[in-house]
Amino acid sequence: MARTSIRPEEAAHFGAMAADWWDPDGKSAMLHKLNPVRLEYIRDRIDQHWQVDEHGFRPLEGRTALDVGCGAGLLAEPLARLGAKVTAVDAAPELVEVAKAHAAGAGLAIDYRAVGVEDLDGAFDLVTAMEVVEHVADPKAFLASLAARLAPGGLMILSTPNRTAWSRLLTITLAEGFGQIPKGTHHYEDFITPAEMTGMLADVGLAVDDVEGIAISPLKGLHLSEDCSLNYLVAARHI
Repeated sequence: MARTSIRPEEAAHFGAMAADWWDPDGKSAMLHKLNPVRLEYIRDRIDQHWQVDEHGFRPLEGRTALDVGCGAGLLAEPLARLGAKVTAVDAAPELVEVAKAHAAGAGLAIDYRAVGVEDLDGAFDLVTAMEVVEHVADPKAFLASLAARLAPGGLMILSTPNRTAWSRLLTITLAEGFGQIPKGTHHYEDFITPAEMTGMLADVGLAVDDVEGIAISPLKGLHLSEDCSLNYLVAARHI
């Protein structure tokens, strides 16, 4: 098993995007479009997993959350607002510094660290890793490290592009080709299918409770869907 999940070249690529990470029209514009879709899914899975009031404002009150590959905090901040005590890690120190400053400006207490998940101790009720597994050195070892940080009875949520001709066309050929996201952000051979993901999660002791796609259309933009051919989210727990 690899000692670290971090690919230095990937950390450098995303670290170079730190300055305008919070600009919805900047280099991370696609993440800003993805984030509300992710949050809709995460909130629904939280409500179902812990059987909490779906109308409550702080369903994670009293719980801990770990966001791995947190970037500059696009997901970590909403998790904190949902009531969680949040720890968030990223391989790029530049992103962590931006995240710390932005959280301070928002009055949010988030424990940001520039480390890999392998360097953490403890267990967390909620573990998230959004658009991260396709960027690590060893996906199965990375998933094992995530599983090791998931508390008994906890919930893990991941998202990643599917490995299909459709995802390659939209994510690499068009999005990178026309400058919607920086070139070199994605590598098609690193994409993972839902079946492969389910198998790897089972190998590290996790059962998949739900898989849902993120699709795109002219009328809806990015949205949750049964169609997993572009991108998908996975909710898992300890077996």
